[in-house]
Amino acid sequence: MTRAVWLKADDEVGDWDARRRRITAGLEAGVDWVLVDRADVEKVRELGQVNVAAFAGDDVHVMEAESERADGGAEPDAVVVGKGAEGDGTVDLPGDLSGSADLTTLRRGQADGAFVRIQGKKYEAFAEEAAKAADYTVVVGEDWKIIPLENLIARIGSETSLVAGVTNSEEAKTAFETLEHGADAVLLDTDDTDEIRKTVDLRDEGEREDLDLSWATVTAIEEVGSADRVCVDTGSLFEHDEGMLVGSMSRGLFFVHAETAESPYVESRPFRVNAGAVHAYARAADGSTKYLAELKSGDEVQVVSTDGSTREAIVGRSKIERRPMFRVEAEVDVGGGTDTVETLLQNAETIKVATRDGRTAITDLQEGDEVLVYYETGGRHFGESVEESIIER
Repeated sequence: MTRAVWLKADDEVGDWDARRRRITAGLEAGVDWVLVDRADVEKVRELGQVNVAAFAGDDVHVMEAESERADGGAEPDAVVVGKGAEGDGTVDLPGDLSGSADLTTLRRGQADGAFVRIQGKKYEAFAEEAAKAADYTVVVGEDWKIIPLENLIARIGSETSLVAGVTNSEEAKTAFETLEHGADAVLLDTDDTDEIRKTVDLRDEGEREDLDLSWATVTAIEEVGSADRVCVDTGSLFEHDEGMLVGSMSRGLFFVHAETAESPYVESRPFRVNAGAVHAYARAADGSTKYLAELKSGDEVQVVSTDGSTREAIVGRSKIERRPMFRVEAEVDVGGGTDTVETLLQNAETIKVATRDGRTAITDLQEGDEVLVYYETGGRHFGESVEESIIER
């Protein structure tokens, strides 16, 4: 499920300078949407690329006419009804919701989303009705946490994109995890740049794989002459326990550490993985594989930690040079038997794999050592996992 982060930046935040600072922090962190007043849409467009939702304001009933304004003013990606209206309690809810002006606006297609402050059960019911016609249903509450959100998640289902109002990353985490399914998005109301970044990180973590890495026993390691070797230089710095998964066989990829360790022979390159020969597979951010020879600037690769957690990184440069190589063969326990996987890695002490004893230079690796691998059944067709018999030798 794809999560999203919205950032609240309307006039309740303060003057334009205050709103601009918040929006800029959101753009730098990578939020998906900003929610502003309609008058600010064009100014937001000038700040950078982001989806813009705008409160409808008092003139919602002339929305269609406004969309053809002669002054060429920027239009929002979504119009949200409810501020200064029934949704936030400025206007009393009618006893019969069929008479609601906000709901009528949604049903006529004059707005894309609804903003509702949950001030009791009747506002929960109002949000449920709004969700039937709204692409986005934004719910905010001051003195409630879990129960109303649980109710809405359970009742609304997939009818709308449910956006839960939060004020920090901890509340965002709760919203994303409520009833396991969680809210589709959060509307963050804070000026704290750290909290904005943490919330965006939470969004990204929800999209990432956790891989089940296993140990394989080295059965052979031998010098095999020279081959074209690929260094993958990313636009991100690796942590000490991070690297990439690469291998000659798609079903069994070896964990190769990034060059974060200091060496007496060369300075560390904490943005680099010396990944192996051009023919080898590398795991991409979406779980597919690419040949190392195919990687180029702008591609995304999967960064993997020794505990199996993952994130993505952008390739800044792929560097291919002819270098002496080792062939590494290892045996993996599979069910009641074993399977053999292998790869080619450069013959250099700066290339390190993960073993039971920690980081081990490929030049020190011996038969009988256990190395960290990612093993999966099946094969690959154009990088995508397929369930068919494929023989790789």
